[in-house]
Amino acid sequence: MDYQTIYDRSLANPEGFWREQAQNIHWFKFPQNLLTKDDEGLYRWFKGGKMNTCYLAVDNHVENGRGEQVALIYDSPATGGVKKQYTYRQLQHEVARFAGVLRGLGVEKGDRVIIYMPMVAEVAFAMLACARLGAVHSVVFGGFAAHELAIRIDDATPKVLLMGSGGKELDKIIPYKPIVDRALDEAKHKVDHVVVLQRDFVTADMQKGRDLDWLEQLENVEPVADCVPVDATDPLYILYTSGTTGKPKGIVRDNGGHAVSLRFSMKYVYGVDADDVYWAASDIGWAVGHSYIVYGPLITGCSTLIYEGKPIKSPDAGVFWRIISEYKVKVFFTAPTAIRAIRKEDPNADFMKKYDLSSLKYQFLAGERCDVSTLTWLTENLNRPVIDHWWQTESGFPMLANFAGSDLLPIKQGSAGKPVFGFDIQALDDNIEVLPPNTEGAIAIKYPLPPGCLPTLWQDTQRFKDSYLAAYPGYYFSGDGGYKDEEGYVYITGRIDDVINVAGHRLSTSAMEEIVASHPSVAECAVVGIEENLKGQVPVGFIILKSGESISETDLQRDLVRMVRDQIGAVACFKDAFIAKRLPKTRSGKILRKIMRHIADGKPFAPPSTIEDMTVLDELKELMSEKKIGLAFVK
Repeated sequence: MDYQTIYDRSLANPEGFWREQAQNIHWFKFPQNLLTKDDEGLYRWFKGGKMNTCYLAVDNHVENGRGEQVALIYDSPATGGVKKQYTYRQLQHEVARFAGVLRGLGVEKGDRVIIYMPMVAEVAFAMLACARLGAVHSVVFGGFAAHELAIRIDDATPKVLLMGSGGKELDKIIPYKPIVDRALDEAKHKVDHVVVLQRDFVTADMQKGRDLDWLEQLENVEPVADCVPVDATDPLYILYTSGTTGKPKGIVRDNGGHAVSLRFSMKYVYGVDADDVYWAASDIGWAVGHSYIVYGPLITGCSTLIYEGKPIKSPDAGVFWRIISEYKVKVFFTAPTAIRAIRKEDPNADFMKKYDLSSLKYQFLAGERCDVSTLTWLTENLNRPVIDHWWQTESGFPMLANFAGSDLLPIKQGSAGKPVFGFDIQALDDNIEVLPPNTEGAIAIKYPLPPGCLPTLWQDTQRFKDSYLAAYPGYYFSGDGGYKDEEGYVYITGRIDDVINVAGHRLSTSAMEEIVASHPSVAECAVVGIEENLKGQVPVGFIILKSGESISETDLQRDLVRMVRDQIGAVACFKDAFIAKRLPKTRSGKILRKIMRHIADGKPFAPPSTIEDMTVLDELKELMSEKKIGLAFVK
């Protein structure tokens, strides 16, 4: 496959290109209109096409003689090592039964269902059951705060809420029912029923008349034999992501474009096809989980994994490699933060060496910018291609990548690859002019976007336009900064607000992080720009040491200051680096740099609902106060 030839064709004739890709999935009625524009000026793909996503992911494989292939593998170190496998035929049975439960509760095509569950097989059954009925699911990460759940309930107005009684992380049990009850009390919208999957380590109290037991509902249920045909432009799900106003944005994913783009990306980006074992170590509550734990692999006909555990201490830093070896995973996808956690616990990759990883062909990383140090460590120890790539909740599938489904392009450390077919990605200046190579600007994608990307926000078209289309007319604004080199590789340097202004010089904190992360004692780091009376902003580093490291803070700071000065120059004004116990992160592993800045600057902030542990913010305040970091702590 010649990348440039196909990429150029995908931009020159997008309708022809995506028509070819659409022929790789089963349609009840193939769309006659490939790309249309509605009265709001927004574009839709495959209008008029009839299909069903559950049929593509389940029934299609059973009908084509592959019912006995393993579809879903559940592996749960969190609950003592429970393991289960479901063939496509068994998956069809489970999904049809639960669709019967939902139908019995009055759920019909177009109704919404909120799913608030841990990483169990039943969450996939529930999602697919909604898709089978043409209902719209909205998965909310299990453990989200009650207020945030209430906001989502009021926005999605679901008929039914599905939940697990709790989740388990290492030795910590998180009961879900008190959270759900508080959310339902707060929400203005009232759901008809709550269906509870009781787990053996935590029992939920049931409210008579509203709450129903999951297993009891499955008794004597009438399975839904046939998948309900839906229009390609009908919504499959709503997935909420953080918004700058504090109100989450309901990302809408339609059925047709979603299925076409995922089948395309599984083949071209990830290099997998039917019968392969594919594993995305994420959570189903995130976009990665929707696209590459459930829908993408199953539409393709792969065996996919639902993993309930952590990358370390489940029981050790070798658990990922154990799973790859045990289930013969061909392609593995996780976040850089997971690899950094493994590296911190196992810097010499001793656990990795214990397992037979011969099945693994490609390792993919995404979810946050991958530092060169982590990429290098993983590449050297795995001795196979490690591919960084870039996408967002809004896109639903990769926008930058290298293509495992062909002869790999050369991998450039620091770059997330070249634009995926269909994405016209540019670095723009404030005048909406395309910048020359190696010049940093705002990363934006020519509108209309390819199929699979969000067509709008749930019940808020104007907010969609304001959030994504207004800043750079004619383009979708990603919110990230970066640049393209002379060969077309794109480098994402971080969110636009990660660019700091030091005495009039615009500097990328991510470039400094690359340097800091390369220090042999550093396991993880964050460099943030904080306010300073003289220079406007100055960069400050917060460092997590590797296990067993005993370097003093003074010696570390001296090393890092010298390294940044040598590679960026004195203009960076990097003078302070401090050892921290932890960094504030979301549950998906993204470091909350903006909150770190606000703490140091003494500005008000609202911790996002996705934060992993609120107590780390108190630790950070204590550290800043002790070291007098930032205007808020300098008397």
